[in-house]
Amino acid sequence: MATDRIIQLLTVVAASVLLLLAGRMLPRIIDSAGEAVVLLEVTKGTDNEDVTVERIPISALRELKTVTAKSTGGVPYKITFDAGGKVWDGRFGDLVDTAWIEDNSRRTERGLLMSADGFGLRYTDIAIEGAPPIVALGTAMGALRGLVVDYLWIKVNMMKEKGLFFDVMSDADLITKLQPRFGEVWAFHGHNMAYNISVLTNTPEERWEWVKEGIDLVRLKGLRYNPNDVVLHKELAFWFSHKIDGVADDAHLYYKRMLAREWQYLLGEPPPGHEARGKWMEVVADAPETLDELYELHPAAKDLIEGVTKELSTFDARFQFRLDSNFLLAYGQWRTVKDSPYARLLDLEQQLLRTDGETGSRLQNRLFRVFDTHFGDPATKETVDAFIAFLRRKVLTDAYNMDARLMWQYTVSAGPLDWRHPAAHALYWARRGGQLASLRYAIEDNISKIVNNDRIEIQAMQALARSGTISYDAISNDNPTRLSDPRWIKLIERYFHVLHAKFYHVPGGIPDSFSNFHENFMKQAVRELFRMGDRAGAEEIFKNLDALYGRGGLIPNSQYIGDLEQFVQEITYGEYEQQPEVARSDVYAALRRGFREGLLLNPKVLEEADKFAHDVTVWFREQKSNEFTNKFGEKRMADLLGSLDSSRRDVFRDVLLDTTTSLTDRLIMYNRASEADRRMVYDLIKPFIEQEFAATPLARTLTLAQAIPEPPGMELYRDEQRAKSTEAAEIEKRDAFERK
Repeated sequence: MATDRIIQLLTVVAASVLLLLAGRMLPRIIDSAGEAVVLLEVTKGTDNEDVTVERIPISALRELKTVTAKSTGGVPYKITFDAGGKVWDGRFGDLVDTAWIEDNSRRTERGLLMSADGFGLRYTDIAIEGAPPIVALGTAMGALRGLVVDYLWIKVNMMKEKGLFFDVMSDADLITKLQPRFGEVWAFHGHNMAYNISVLTNTPEERWEWVKEGIDLVRLKGLRYNPNDVVLHKELAFWFSHKIDGVADDAHLYYKRMLAREWQYLLGEPPPGHEARGKWMEVVADAPETLDELYELHPAAKDLIEGVTKELSTFDARFQFRLDSNFLLAYGQWRTVKDSPYARLLDLEQQLLRTDGETGSRLQNRLFRVFDTHFGDPATKETVDAFIAFLRRKVLTDAYNMDARLMWQYTVSAGPLDWRHPAAHALYWARRGGQLASLRYAIEDNISKIVNNDRIEIQAMQALARSGTISYDAISNDNPTRLSDPRWIKLIERYFHVLHAKFYHVPGGIPDSFSNFHENFMKQAVRELFRMGDRAGAEEIFKNLDALYGRGGLIPNSQYIGDLEQFVQEITYGEYEQQPEVARSDVYAALRRGFREGLLLNPKVLEEADKFAHDVTVWFREQKSNEFTNKFGEKRMADLLGSLDSSRRDVFRDVLLDTTTSLTDRLIMYNRASEADRRMVYDLIKPFIEQEFAATPLARTLTLAQAIPEPPGMELYRDEQRAKSTEAAEIEKRDAFERK
């Protein structure tokens, strides 16, 4: 071992001397994907003697307007900015007015637009702006830096092969500091934390912290240095898709709970309808970006912030008011306690509002009262909503490196995204990577990178089709209910044709790989629509499959000819063992059809759906292969499908909140349902139905109590549910209202 170290040292010294000599003749380089910027030459002073060049990141650009076009010459150039919402088309040398966000404030300047930069390699003697001192040292090392990075890179790979995952950390961190534009090492470092180190820990809480550390490393640091690196986007998307949304990790159910809870606190519970969800996200996307803009639009927000700041100043330093994610998460906890049916069962709000005795003096009670005083007054609701929208946009940018405008655009264009679902994040990072990568990569030269990224995106859409409808109460410790969302079927169909056209000219069978995905997904879509009772939709897809892959396929065949029900049985056989999502999808689809058709048309349909759901649930949960209980005390597979009662409750709630069905039909279904079914969903649907009902003509002739009357025995039902949730340890866990 000592001999090896000596040889390594001598090799490094000898190579360093040679490189130092040669390095004097070589330019210094910061390589890889710099952030796209425009260069603005600003002239000031009485004699125009003060000339500065502003490097404005295109991601921060908000306004760009030509004042005077260059009369002759100048390279024509087009810039798309403000999350793709605005386009400037002019020439370098034009006199322009600009506005951009810098250090949480809005800057404006008039100057000459000289050029654009940041899309490829650039040679420089200047370290990255705002980088740690060691990065500046790395730049000053010149050509020697490359040797040091190469040595460390070889070393960390060898250590990884030996399983020395913790030892890898320091060297990988050093590489990211010496060579922050080396995208691959960020992916290596993040993967090591999220996958290798996380599984060496002993509790799901520890695992989740390491998974988050790996994600945040790439999301907050790696992508800030390499904003148009498609591989980093793909890796980040894959971790959300595989590590959190997948089932391979024993702690995956815990990950799903933690992600759903975090994003419900951050953004609140999204409305059910696609259009309403787009408008809900648009409020955040259009929120002011600076406090000055907020105060200009909503002057009362200044008094609100000053009041909260003053009250929290009496608490410990970690509870002081700051415009950060901790404060937004605390607000989200307060809002959840106010809205949660589970919290109402536990009388949690009343407990936290108590001022008497030891309970009233607890930290969580004092904090809750501060939030209730400043954010719970109906008279200030408009101001509070504006402030929270502003804070959400700021936190998404600062703490998650996510653009609220892109989140809104993707919700509208890609599909009804629920940010409590890991696949929504996978789709966001994959689509963002694909869009930014188009600035840097040519498809022909980087085909594997582009293809792998696009595959993650369409696979995320598939995951959302299978489980994208989420029902979750953050106060409970239950797993999020994840129902299939058939709205994604047509969206995936449309996106498949986009991808097929994109890669049609590329050799190597790549278009065929997307065709294989499309065929397999659409076969399962036939099954799901058939189980839901949408026979017409299933028949339409069945015919399209025959036209594309059956008699109209490259090799004509008859697999898509014949009886539809027989086809569904054939493709379902054996799938429950191999793909747990199929069993869950069939249960939920059958219950959806049962409630819709059984309550509107034929009660026997609901009886048959109940029997089918019961048989599949019992079979799935009793399968020996699904009974394995991991070291955290959870059934990693069996718990993917809850009890029949919870399935019926969650599906009936989803049916009653599905705005693609008329409100009149949904009210009929509710009133025709059994008292037991109505009791299960009444508290869950009332706030949403109340808001929707108030905006319809029905509200002129009926009261809400007439439209959805409270079922008999509701108080007894609530008492029974409360009794199931009154273990002292659980209550203590749920009412812990602290900002950590």
